[in-house]
Amino acid sequence: MSATSPAPVPPPLGAPGSLGRTARRIQWHFLPPGVRAQVEGRCGSPVVDAVSCDAGFTPGMASVLTCLDGSRHFVKAASGPAQGPFAESYRAEARTLRALAGSGVPAPALRWTLGVEGLDDADAEGWVLLGLEHVPHRLPGEPWTLPDLDRALDALATVTAARVVPADQPTLAEECAAWPALWRRSPAVDLPHAGPCAELAAHALDAAAGDHLVHLDLRGDNVLLADDGRTLLCDWTWPVRGAAWVDAVTLLAAARDDLPAAALEARLAEHPLTAGVAADDVDALLALLLGCLTTAGAGPVPTTSPWVRAAQRRQAGQLADWLRVRRGWSVDSI
Repeated sequence: MSATSPAPVPPPLGAPGSLGRTARRIQWHFLPPGVRAQVEGRCGSPVVDAVSCDAGFTPGMASVLTCLDGSRHFVKAASGPAQGPFAESYRAEARTLRALAGSGVPAPALRWTLGVEGLDDADAEGWVLLGLEHVPHRLPGEPWTLPDLDRALDALATVTAARVVPADQPTLAEECAAWPALWRRSPAVDLPHAGPCAELAAHALDAAAGDHLVHLDLRGDNVLLADDGRTLLCDWTWPVRGAAWVDAVTLLAAARDDLPAAALEARLAEHPLTAGVAADDVDALLALLLGCLTTAGAGPVPTTSPWVRAAQRRQAGQLADWLRVRRGWSVDSI
């Protein structure tokens, strides 16, 4: 999810975009000297280099820090006073990663935190910081390939096999309760076939119910294809409880522009996460996401993330195209 979506709509799943056209992030040297000193204390050595990781759509700091002793650390930071929603999202991510530690869920390890109530008692001058495992990697896409997609789907299967859901995790229905109504009171109303889409979306929350851990914001820049052979899923900010197949469908939708439709349908029919899922349930989720992304993509453009709306509109187009083909609607109908 991204805190850039208009309230009260929860931010959309899997909004893709050019990995070079993302957010304008805070750089390491913008952090107060006292906060930088605390980070160096957690890292165990002075920082001699900082490289911003600019994929993603949030403006908090996300940098690889290289220390004098040669160690590398991936550090995320946001100012509570100046970037309240993003600081809170980092707090949520830290708590989730701590709960997932040792569970078998393929996520980067959380090494330390600053300014996260309940996890540490440090005064970080209003900042929230996460120190994570540095993972040399590449991102899947652009364009997606079938081997990269298969790695991501298999990583999702590992999440399901872990059978772990952090305590007090909301359900998908609770987190996305406002989404079905978007087909009646948002820009989605003006889309062709809004009526059938609204009927499908009304069924989505029941169709996607379950007790599995769902990432809820899985896209290409949240999948790390590590140099050591691991496939890790990152940015665990808004996970929920839901059906095991939800994230797999959003990944397949994100790859819609890059891969043959027949290959995606084959993965949908054959992969253990999605095999046997009713076609109407898949289409209901696609309609739910289409309404949300259409609404979000029409919102004001945030100065800190100037390309997020274009990315959301692109994903809406991918969903609309896939839903049109699956439902047999004419080319001009959606």
